[in-house]
Amino acid sequence: MTQLPILLSIPHGGRKKPQELEGHLCITNKDLFDDSDPFVVELYDLGNKVQGVVKTEIARAFVDLNRSMQDMPPKNPDGLIKSSTCYQKPIYISNKEPDDSLKTLLIEMYYLPYHRSIEKSLRELDLQLCLDCHSMASIAPGISPDGKNKKRPLFCLSNQDGKTSSDEMINLLADCISESYSIDRSEISLNDPFHGGHITKTYGNNPIPWIQVEMNRSLYLSPPWFDEEVLSVNPEHLKKLNNCFEKSLELFFSKIQ
Repeated sequence: MTQLPILLSIPHGGRKKPQELEGHLCITNKDLFDDSDPFVVELYDLGNKVQGVVKTEIARAFVDLNRSMQDMPPKNPDGLIKSSTCYQKPIYISNKEPDDSLKTLLIEMYYLPYHRSIEKSLRELDLQLCLDCHSMASIAPGISPDGKNKKRPLFCLSNQDGKTSSDEMINLLADCISESYSIDRSEISLNDPFHGGHITKTYGNNPIPWIQVEMNRSLYLSPPWFDEEVLSVNPEHLKKLNNCFEKSLELFFSKIQ
């Protein structure tokens, strides 16, 4: 089988709590779910059909792999090591927030290995494109760049306004997603509300083109597929969306070569 020449980065797919934070946490399972990119591994991971996949089990509420080393509270409560979730929900027991030594340990244990895996993939794989794969809330939370309660498109693709990939490439990917998921092209926005996060900005066109992909959670976290009581999604529906993603990449590479 010929693998697609692409690297998939899935930095927010985990929901696991680091054992190093035992005794520090007060976050509820629901708040942890809401702060994560739920089910994105099932949506985007194409296994050995692509050149590489980099993913994590650790939740972004504890270590956000799509932030720079300098992006920390209190300046940004939603930074690398957060002080609260994107919905302003508490993560830590009062006076049990990570101190500097614990923050350093978390970075060494979870943040740096993820980025080393990306760097290793860029050195060793035969790549033509990299995607940083995410989901987005259908309605923007308060700390979002598009403002609280704003309705979002079904997909947002971003390339730092043309800095991390060509405009031709991002438009072609948008066209292929529109066709493969059977959604109107107008439901796919470019660089709005997101422009591409730390991973896309850091590695984009350095030397491989990068595009950040955000899928609206309404495509799967809504009836009849989503059971809100147990926070589960019909696996057949997730598989269907995964197949659409695979089809969109196959279509993309058939047109770009």
